[in-house]
Amino acid sequence: MIDGLLAQPSALLLLAAAGVLACVLAIGITQLLRRRDRQAADHQMIELARLQAETSVRIDAMRDLVAGRQADLARAVNERLDSVSHHLNQSMTTSRQHTVESLQKLNERLAVIDHAQRNITDLASQMSSLHSVLANKQQRGAFGQGRLEIIVRDGLPKDCYEFQFTLSNKSRPDCAVFLPDGRPLVVDAKFPLEAVSALRNASSDEERKQAAARLRADFARHVGDISEKYLIAGETQDLALMFVPSESVYMELHDGFEDIVQKAFRSNVVIVSPSLLMLAIHVIQQIQRDARMREAADKIHDEVGHLMDDISRMHDRVLHLQRHFGQANEDMRQILISAEKVEKRATRIREVEFDGEEAPAAATNVIPAPLPRRLQAGE
Repeated sequence: MIDGLLAQPSALLLLAAAGVLACVLAIGITQLLRRRDRQAADHQMIELARLQAETSVRIDAMRDLVAGRQADLARAVNERLDSVSHHLNQSMTTSRQHTVESLQKLNERLAVIDHAQRNITDLASQMSSLHSVLANKQQRGAFGQGRLEIIVRDGLPKDCYEFQFTLSNKSRPDCAVFLPDGRPLVVDAKFPLEAVSALRNASSDEERKQAAARLRADFARHVGDISEKYLIAGETQDLALMFVPSESVYMELHDGFEDIVQKAFRSNVVIVSPSLLMLAIHVIQQIQRDARMREAADKIHDEVGHLMDDISRMHDRVLHLQRHFGQANEDMRQILISAEKVEKRATRIREVEFDGEEAPAAATNVIPAPLPRRLQAGE
C-alpha cells in the first residue's frame, strides 16, 4: 500500500500542502483570536475606567447627598431636642404650679379639718353640758318651755299668744294661743326624759317592763294634770296640746306606747312633737288670717262700691272731655277754611291788579271734620 502511495508523488504533495495550509490557518486563527482578546480586554479596560469615573461621580454625589441629609437630620434632631426641652420645661413648670396649688389646697383643707375638729370638740362639750342640763328636772322643764316659746314666736304675731297665761282657776299653762272665737288654745311642755332613758338603758326584760310602767305612769300623770287644770268649759278650747320637745322621744312614744296616745286623746289632750307643733302653729296662723279677712269683708265691700262710683264719674268726665275735644277740632277746621278763602281772594286781587285778567277760581280744599267716636274700654 505504501508503495502504491510513493508511486503517486502528486498525492503526497497534495497531502503535505494540505497539512501546511492547515497549520498556517491554525496559526492565523490563533493570532486572530489573541488579537480579538486583546481588543476586548482593551475595550473592557476602557469601559471599566468609564464605569470607575461614573462610580466616582456617583459616590461624590451620594457623599454630598448624605452630608446634606446628615445636616438636615442634625438640624431636625436639634429642633426636636429644643422642642422637647421647651415642653419639658413647661411641663415641669406646670407640674410645680399644680403641686404648689395642691399643697395650698391641702393646707386649706387641713385648716378646715382642724376647725371642724375644734367644732366637734366644742360640740362634745356642749353635748356634755346639754346632758347635765337635761339631767336636772327643773332645767329640763326650762329647756322644753324655751323650745316651745321659740316655735310660737316664729309662727305667730305678738298679740296672738301669751306665755304663762293665767286662767280663771289661777292655773298658768306654758302658753295660750288666742283663736278667733275668743277661747285660748292651751299648750303645755312636758319632757319625761328620765322614764325614757330608763327604758332605753334597760338590759333585761324585767328592767324594760318596769321602765315601761314608769313611762306610762308619768305620761298619765301629765295628761291628767293638763286635762284637769287647763281644760275649762266655756273658757278654753276643748282640746289642749302637750308639747314633747324631742322628736326621738315622741317617735318612741308613738311606736311603743300607742295606748298612752289614745288615752291622752280621749282626755282631749293631743301629744305633739316640735315638727307637729310647727304645723299646728301654721294652721292657727291661717285660721287667724281667714278670720281677719271675714271681719274686713264689709269694709272691702264698701270700698269696692266707692271704687265703682269713682269709675262711673271718671267715665262721665272722659266723655265730657271728648265732646270738648271734638268741638275744638271743628272750630280749627272752620278757621282753616276761612284762612284758605282769604288767601284765594288775596291771590285773585293780586292777579287782577298786575295782569288785568281774573284768574280762574281754584277748587276749594275743604278739610273734612273728624267723625266723633266714643271711647272704648282699654283706650
